[in-house]
Amino acid sequence: MAEPSTAKKRTAQKPAPKKKPARKTEKLGLVARVRRFIRRTVFWGVLAVFSFALLWTLLYAVINPPTTPYMRAEAHRLVTIEREWVDIEDIAPVMARSVVAAEDANFCLHWGLDVNAIQDAVERGRGGASTISQQVVKNVFLWHGRSWSRKAIEALWTPLTEAIWSKRRIVELYLNVAEFDEGVFGVQAAARHYFGVDAANLTPTQAARLAAILPAPKTRSASNPSTFTRNRTAAIMSGAATIAADGRAECFEN
Repeated sequence: MAEPSTAKKRTAQKPAPKKKPARKTEKLGLVARVRRFIRRTVFWGVLAVFSFALLWTLLYAVINPPTTPYMRAEAHRLVTIEREWVDIEDIAPVMARSVVAAEDANFCLHWGLDVNAIQDAVERGRGGASTISQQVVKNVFLWHGRSWSRKAIEALWTPLTEAIWSKRRIVELYLNVAEFDEGVFGVQAAARHYFGVDAANLTPTQAARLAAILPAPKTRSASNPSTFTRNRTAAIMSGAATIAADGRAECFEN
């Protein structure tokens, strides 16, 4: 009869489980609050940046950019720059076809990023895959120079502009903010600078020459072209005629 009593006594004497210290619970609660604060800060930060980019893009859908970050930098460096905005209706149609043929022949076929061109550039280990849409985003909103941060922002911002702006508006912006010589911005200033004419009166050869110097405007000349620039001009004239014939110019001409 004593054994059950002893077993009960031993069971009764089993030590109670230890309680977790209150400090550890408080510490876990503090960590959770900090994590929640960080998540909320990141969320609202990303939302604020996106909203700012969206509003800025919407604004430039109807208002012509008064300047760009690169123009301001060049104006500060050179003291003065040449620039005059001109609507796309007052630009010779062959000029738009020439820059598309030279810089982005599939402009009407992609949504801002030319995936095939990017893949080809990666495989070749070279650049040159930027579309006209990407170049507009860089020229209008961002800074020049090679950096992964700028390229990342550019890649994210480009589809947004494609969703808001028409292809015709993108070409119009491109022709008005591109640099054609040191301190010479936009096709109107370039036409007068090189040929003494308005952008509306550019000939196919003159338009192709302007397009040919765009990748390196500080080292190439449209009025005194090198052999390379002349050959490039001939190729662009052929390309401009081709995209007009096969319909790849319709998205910005209509």
